Amino acid sequence: MAIPAPPVVANPGLTEVIAPAPAPASKDSPPSSPESYDDKHQDQLYTYQYGSGQNSVSSSDDELDAKWYEPPDSYESKHRWDPRATWTPEEENKLRRRLDLKVAFVACICFAALQLDRGNISNALSDNMLADVGLTTKHYNYGMTIFYLCFLSAELPSQMISKKVGSDIWIPIQMMLWSVVAIAQVGINGKSSFYATRALLGLLEGGFIADTILYLSYYYTAAELTLRLSFFWISYTATNVIGALLAAGLLKLRGHGSMEGWRWLFLLEGIVTFLIGVWAFFYLPASPTQTAKWWRPKGWFTEREETIIVNKVLRDDPTKSSMHNREGLSLVDLWRSLTDYDMWPLYLIGLVAFITPSTVQAYFTLTLKNLKYTTLQTNLLTIPSWILFAIGNFTCAYLSKKLNSRLLFILVQPVWHLVFMIVLVTLPDTTGRWVKYAILTLVQGYPYCHPILVSMNSMNAGSVRTRTVASSVYNMFVQAASLVASNVYQPSDSPYYHKGNRVLAGLSAASIVLVLLAKLWYIHRNNQKSKIWDSWTVQEKEDYLRTTKDKGNKRLDFRFLH
Repeated sequence: MAIPAPPVVANPGLTEVIAPAPAPASKDSPPSSPESYDDKHQDQLYTYQYGSGQNSVSSSDDELDAKWYEPPDSYESKHRWDPRATWTPEEENKLRRRLDLKVAFVACICFAALQLDRGNISNALSDNMLADVGLTTKHYNYGMTIFYLCFLSAELPSQMISKKVGSDIWIPIQMMLWSVVAIAQVGINGKSSFYATRALLGLLEGGFIADTILYLSYYYTAAELTLRLSFFWISYTATNVIGALLAAGLLKLRGHGSMEGWRWLFLLEGIVTFLIGVWAFFYLPASPTQTAKWWRPKGWFTEREETIIVNKVLRDDPTKSSMHNREGLSLVDLWRSLTDYDMWPLYLIGLVAFITPSTVQAYFTLTLKNLKYTTLQTNLLTIPSWILFAIGNFTCAYLSKKLNSRLLFILVQPVWHLVFMIVLVTLPDTTGRWVKYAILTLVQGYPYCHPILVSMNSMNAGSVRTRTVASSVYNMFVQAASLVASNVYQPSDSPYYHKGNRVLAGLSAASIVLVLLAKLWYIHRNNQKSKIWDSWTVQEKEDYLRTTKDKGNKRLDFRFLH
């Protein structure tokens, strides 16, 4: 059964949808939509209202959206745009599985390489790295502060470069560059070299996550992206588990070649990342319609498959065609994105909600060492928290998509942290180490809301220009959370950090308030727009689309997802 062309909506939250030219499909064909892979069949020809969870019979305004949201000629996949294209659910499901293998899985591998080099400092600490080079936890705090400052300061420049040269080019280059610095950590011999390598790693790794999310958005709809981002961060979890197991073995190389175990760790894992970067340079295509290369002359997809990918993505969000994948941002675009007040609720949540887990994570291995666990035990004991983390991550993302609710599932994370931080604050110092370990594991194995926030940030930006900057700004706030987190626990408060844990409990409570306020704000903004848009006739809507100077999420036909 063929799928008729759904409405080319202005945004994923459009309440009243105006359909494009009717497709040559039977009247009882189900619509293609971001939810079509759930195989929900309808008895009539419907226009799908994404975000509303409802369908409505096609209106007489069939060509309005197709007229005003046709991709420009500069768009790299314009030759595959077809508002009348149809396909079956089976075709879409089969193609999605191929995309998951060829695109999402590779993105997960690249992200795993990032986390391997970014997170192995924690494993190195368990091998007495600080003592070996004459550093203290104070120097470690300074080094991590330098890292996060450089990481977040590189976010926007990295996105600007990525948008100009292409994510498929810039992502592998980043990987190869930072892996060289990761390998150079073998030569750390004091605080100066420690600070220098931390700074360089931050500068070269900054922007990688936002660059990769932008790249994935070329292939997936908004609803599809949320689940793929949960896989993205599951790879983060898997890397931490694998990293702990690798560290348990590699740190035993202490003494071989006159090097400590942590130096072997940096050397060998850095080499792995470099090789992955070289492979990604030749593997990643620029877009779904540009997969053919001289070493891959047939490309990945047939002409029909390219048509399905391009049209499902543009029908979900037509603004993705407003810039081609080698087009840079202007300073005006940058300023407009930075001053978009509708995105700031998500930025603030990203800042406050992740201070608590980032603080506990940064000191997890040091805390376990203080509890008198051995180096081997310390690395292996981090694994259960990452398994719980992966389960919570996927569960939240899946239920969020299934129930079409975002901020309410994001709320689970700060509530979880508030409960366990209160437990830590009230826990007697004489409590056994296994009880303390269990509580810290639960703090670390929390329901991770970051994939939902990242997806919301992408969807609510409203245009490629805003989305490109918004992804970076959001990640800057998340990295700023890590920056704050590296200074919450102070040496004078060790080993139980009572003062620091009280601060974290307060921040968790503040996160709850911010999430609820964000929910109310987006409901209010959607009601404001609907009051005007729903009162207009079709002609008045067309006049608006033709003459408006509103852009992105400021358009009256845009609805925020929450």
